Amino acid sequence: MSTAETVNGVCHHDCPDSCGWTVTVEHGVAVKLRGNPEHPYSYGELCPKVNRFLDRVYSPDRVLHPLRRTGPKGSGQFEQISWHDALSEIGTRLGAIIAEHGGEAVMPFSDAGNQSLLATQGISSRFFHHIGATRLLRNICGPTVGAGVRMTNGTGLGGDPLQLEHSKLILLWATNTKLTNRHLWPVIEKARANGAKVVVIDPIRTLTADDCDQFIQPLPGTDIAMMLAIMHVIIRDDLIDHAWVTAHTLGFDELAAEVRPWTPARASEACGVDADVIEVLAREYATTRPAAIRSLIGAEHHENGAMFYRTLACLPALTGAWSDLGGGLFRSVGSWQDELVDEAALARPDLLAGREVRTLNMSRLGEILLAEQPPVKAMIVWNSNPLVIVPNAETAREGMARDDLFTVVHEQFLTDTAKYADIVLPATTHIEADDVTTAWGHLWLGWNEAAIEPLGEAVSNTECFRRIAGAMGLTESSLFDDDLTVLRDSLPSVDLDALRRDGWLKVPFPDDNRPWADGGFPTPSGKVEFASSTLEQMGQPRLPTFVPPREGPQGPDADRFPLQLMTPKHHTRFLNSGYSDLPKHGPVEGGPFLELDAADAVSRGLVEGSTARVFNDRASLELPVKITGRLRPGLASIPWGWWRDHHPDGKVANSLTNDRLTEWGGGVAYSDTLVQVESA
Repeated sequence: MSTAETVNGVCHHDCPDSCGWTVTVEHGVAVKLRGNPEHPYSYGELCPKVNRFLDRVYSPDRVLHPLRRTGPKGSGQFEQISWHDALSEIGTRLGAIIAEHGGEAVMPFSDAGNQSLLATQGISSRFFHHIGATRLLRNICGPTVGAGVRMTNGTGLGGDPLQLEHSKLILLWATNTKLTNRHLWPVIEKARANGAKVVVIDPIRTLTADDCDQFIQPLPGTDIAMMLAIMHVIIRDDLIDHAWVTAHTLGFDELAAEVRPWTPARASEACGVDADVIEVLAREYATTRPAAIRSLIGAEHHENGAMFYRTLACLPALTGAWSDLGGGLFRSVGSWQDELVDEAALARPDLLAGREVRTLNMSRLGEILLAEQPPVKAMIVWNSNPLVIVPNAETAREGMARDDLFTVVHEQFLTDTAKYADIVLPATTHIEADDVTTAWGHLWLGWNEAAIEPLGEAVSNTECFRRIAGAMGLTESSLFDDDLTVLRDSLPSVDLDALRRDGWLKVPFPDDNRPWADGGFPTPSGKVEFASSTLEQMGQPRLPTFVPPREGPQGPDADRFPLQLMTPKHHTRFLNSGYSDLPKHGPVEGGPFLELDAADAVSRGLVEGSTARVFNDRASLELPVKITGRLRPGLASIPWGWWRDHHPDGKVANSLTNDRLTEWGGGVAYSDTLVQVESA
């Protein structure tokens, strides 16, 4: 007789879709994981990564027991030890470091490897607040978008992307929807079936660009010039919505003066898009109702990344697009979900007890670890693989190789980062732990039920930090709250029992699905601010402004390094640095490579399959060449996410990338990276 049971959950990955899944369990073993057909957004479809999630769970390479390093840092040489011994060493070492150097000598490092509430902040944030550790600014990917939009709208809240089905013009600006937001594509196809035109604006010809009505390919980091020209045309030709602009915006006259010199011809010189194309796009956008702009996070990875989104947010205000169902700006809706979360109850910043502690930006990890004073002496890593994801990664590797840095990594596999740890602790996968996921691509909060018991001696993130707190002799009671207590305290307006029973709930959203139809923006003026005094006080331009990046084609190093490097996600079986180590994922993708336009390849004596050296002052990589029609001349592309073992020279794509921060918002300019390429 079958003893199978089905357990419902929701995907935890850093992806806008947060799909529902079901796990079939027989005799305590997960035998099948499939999409949940009842889920109101994903409707039973999973991506190629998650369809094989059980390969990850039951991989023979999983870390299932605590490990202690026995060889040099980075060697991957470890011995199995007991939890007792691991915790004893962690407690002793951390205690001694705090006693000698203070709590700030301990630094957390995590990101959205698991973006659920407990996994990201449950107990961990409380622990680091309580010991007075250095605070980490986790702005490497995502928050800069919100920081940009807020300077125009006062909030990151935008439209529900499902309302794109009502749109008649959809601009997919700097987003590869078919690959990175696959469950939204059927909504866009529905709009097309009803007569909508879909325009993709991207420096790379992506999967989405191949399946749209029009593709526009600006040079990387120059989109703002194109936006200014679009506004120039709209204002010049009097295509604005006068009533909406008068009632709900501030600084229109200043904006009009600012964009007056930005003719399509001038913008064309900056962005490489024909002036006629800009003219037509501007008129189509202003005269088509409803008109929607959909963007995610890719464009923030430039030095002017925050200004990109601040400027983009001006467009729907000029045309009154917010008035229409299916009109406006559609980006992350995670901010609507965040309104359900009591951040103070979850993270307990009150445990700092009035102490002032420093905040360091995760994007500058190498700089942080190599700084002499005040030094970071201990680092605890979870939910992240920094030696693959941070820019200027060779500097970070040098920092993590310090003999005097005590590093603990809570992980499922021996990642590049875990190989530099002193102690590795075994982490559960998502089907081994309960949690709640706040989606950022749709409006359904999701419950994930643990389907199986943890394998080996693996523990969840919350249990890991409870154990570390116990090993250090800490007695603060909130560090030992059970998971359900943390969730109930952190989601005070949510019926947690109903959420657990039903699997999801839709977060509050305006009934007419037009969040800013009648204005009411939470800016200082209560209006869309074309002119921002807040930005001016920050030392930034008060109006949308295009400033070319310092590491760009017009920069001082362009003669030595004439190619601009992009590091896109254009593989279907990885998610950031996840999955590339698994046999049914990495080998299918074939390995890392360098893409070049034919003209750039020929001028360097390179052909398809030949080996090229890609280099700048940060690092040098050797990679096989692919000749492509996806790039404009002057660009190079290396897909990122591969680990060091996948590269013959032990470097990664981010060994090359720029770690300069964005102008505000705390992001980082990965895509403002210049390189040279030559035959190897």
